[in-house]
Amino acid sequence: MSTTTRNIEYLVEGIKTSDGAGVSLTRIIGSPELNMLDPFLLLDEFGSDNPNDYIAGFPPHPHRGFETITYMINGKFTHKDNAGNEGHLSDGGVQWMTAGKGVIHSEMPEQTEGLVRGFQLWFNLPKEKKMIDPAYHDIQADQIPVVELENGKVKVISGTFRDTTGPGRPHTGMMYLDVHLNDKQDIVLPIEDDWNGFVYVYEGSIDANISVPKGSLAVLNTKNDFLCSSTLENTRFILVAGQPLNEPVARGGPFVMNTKGEILQAFEDYQSGRLG
Repeated sequence: MSTTTRNIEYLVEGIKTSDGAGVSLTRIIGSPELNMLDPFLLLDEFGSDNPNDYIAGFPPHPHRGFETITYMINGKFTHKDNAGNEGHLSDGGVQWMTAGKGVIHSEMPEQTEGLVRGFQLWFNLPKEKKMIDPAYHDIQADQIPVVELENGKVKVISGTFRDTTGPGRPHTGMMYLDVHLNDKQDIVLPIEDDWNGFVYVYEGSIDANISVPKGSLAVLNTKNDFLCSSTLENTRFILVAGQPLNEPVARGGPFVMNTKGEILQAFEDYQSGRLG
C-alpha cells in the first residue's frame, strides 16, 4: 500500500447485547472497547431472521443532543414520534432523525417473520445545535445514489464520492458510504484530512496495512485517502467519516450533552413532560 494513504490504527470487535424491548444486536461503538470516535457516539449492527430477536422493537423512548441514522439493509420498521412524524423504513432505506432539544419516538417492526438487518449510528451535534428543533426524514432506497464500479458499486448515503452526493444532510461534515465489491479488487475512498473515520466489514474481508475480517471495525488515522483491497468475493463494508467536534461529551442513557448539569436537566424535562 502507498505511504500516502490512510492506515488502519486498530481493530474493534463488537459485543453482543440487547436494547429497546429486547432487540438483539452487536454494539461496536459505545462499547467498553471503543466508547466513542468523535463525532460518532454509537454504532449498533442488528441482524437476524429469528423474529424473537427483533419483534419487540423499540417502544417510545426519548433522545436529546444528537442525530440517529438508521440504515435498513433488510427489513421493514415504522417510526413514530411526539412531533407527529411517521415514517416507514424498508429494504435499503435510511431513517435520519435529529433529536435536537428533544424527541420521544418509537421504532417498531412491520414484519413478523423474515430477515431484519442494518445499522444504527449516533452522530453528535455541536454545542450550538444541541437544542435545535427536532427533525425527521425518511430516505428511501431509490433516493440513495449509486456509483457503479467495474465490479461493484458504492451507495452514497451522505457526503460525496466521485462527484455524486448523497441525500443525508448532517449538521457538520460527514460521509457515509456502503461499498459493495463483487470480486477481489482495490478501491480508493477519499476522506477529508483531519476527519475521524472507520470501516465496518459486514460481508467478506478487506486488506489495507492490516486485514479486516467480517464483523470487525477498523479505526483509521486522520490523513489522506483510504486505499483497501477486497480479499474475498462479495465483500460489503460501510465507510463512515466525520469532522471531530473536539467538545466535552456528557452522556446519560438516551441523552448526550456537554455537561452533567445539562444531562440532569434533560432527565428533569423528560420526567415533567417538557422534552421537545
